[in-house]
Amino acid sequence: MASTRGAQILVASNRGPVSYTLDETGTLTSKRGGGGLVSGLSAIGPDAGALWVCSALGEGDREAVRRGVGEPGVRMLDVDADVHADAYNGIANSVLWFVHHMLYQTPLEPVFDAEFRHQWAAYETYNHAFAAALAEEAAEGAAVLVQDYHLSLVPRMLRELRPDLRIGHFSHTPWAPSEYFRMLPDDIAAQVLGGILGADRAAFLTQRWADAFTDCCHAVLGPGIPSGTRIGVHGLGADADFLRERAHRPDVEERMAALRQEVGEGRKTIVRVDRTELSKNIVRGLLAYRELLASRPDWRERVVHVAFAYPSRQDLAVYRDYTAAVQRLADEINSEYGTPGWTPVVLHVKDDFARSLAAYRLADVALVNPIRDGMNLVAKEVPVVSDEGCALVLSREAGAYEELGEDAITVNPYDVVGTAVALHEALSMPAGERAERTKRLAGAATTLPPARWFLDQLHALDT
Repeated sequence: MASTRGAQILVASNRGPVSYTLDETGTLTSKRGGGGLVSGLSAIGPDAGALWVCSALGEGDREAVRRGVGEPGVRMLDVDADVHADAYNGIANSVLWFVHHMLYQTPLEPVFDAEFRHQWAAYETYNHAFAAALAEEAAEGAAVLVQDYHLSLVPRMLRELRPDLRIGHFSHTPWAPSEYFRMLPDDIAAQVLGGILGADRAAFLTQRWADAFTDCCHAVLGPGIPSGTRIGVHGLGADADFLRERAHRPDVEERMAALRQEVGEGRKTIVRVDRTELSKNIVRGLLAYRELLASRPDWRERVVHVAFAYPSRQDLAVYRDYTAAVQRLADEINSEYGTPGWTPVVLHVKDDFARSLAAYRLADVALVNPIRDGMNLVAKEVPVVSDEGCALVLSREAGAYEELGEDAITVNPYDVVGTAVALHEALSMPAGERAERTKRLAGAATTLPPARWFLDQLHALDT
């Protein structure tokens, strides 16, 4: 497997910058990923001695590891598939994600039984595999940036193996308030916090999430931040240069033409682009749109809700059910209000980045109403590429609210009637005001682009 022995800068994350697919002939094909980490790591240059440690996520990845196929600067770990499944789906996505996004239906869940303890042991094993690989690969005094809730135990484990390293941990999710976080068994709550506190520095997307982490440490571990871990905030922003260039390529223009045809001439658009993740609150967004059509009949045939709901975590039953509920509600709205010349909801469930950018450019209103979100880059991306200016309807529970709330129309994500009122306000906003707000939103959204976001964390380990 390709690796860089004695790496000076290391990144650890569940998902890496490259993935592999295996076809029926046994041929492996690689695909590069995107996102803030990929952009950020590229900012340090090819001569920085950097290494990305990640997990093999599918059979193609595992086969690549077995064959010794890889890329310079990437080490992919082939953790036992059952261990990975228990750690990733059993703990990371079904427990830690649910806690931080406050998604449990508490009369029935969570239930921390013997099966949970079995899965937690797998989570420990998974984290230890990362810690061991990082310890093996890192040069003396190297900087290690550990990413997210999948790897919350790694900093402490790595500290014990390599006390010489400079270790940072970054949380891309919200952090739960202490009273919710303490639903976790006491020893597990302490282990999660203690794991992150093995880092020299623990960083978050907003001050709110950083403060919540500190509150949890005080509530679970006692006053003060044990071990002297420093707390930081880095509000990841949109990559304006990339988005603006990418949004004007021919494939986006083609999709804009197709979307215009679906929407119809002269109609306004309410756009949302999300994964069908429970925290994104897509169902209540559709309910709010239905309420708008019911309470403001003058908007009928004058507006279309363009909803891109890309399937997420379909190996978990609760996510499959949620995706089906989104589709069902969109169909109900179209059946109830649609006419031969007007489809009220245009729903697409197949992931298509070029089509998403086309929708960004066409949006009159962007609806971003998560129950809870670490940041929500869609809220930052739409104003950057919008052609005519876009009114942003934004949940106060999105991390992006800290930076964008002043120029957005803010909603309580649970209030369907209130969200419908906000949609009416956004649709009715004068063009001049909308353009001015969009300009300010775009400015706020791009203050910390991915490359600088990454470098700021790296530099903060030196201070």
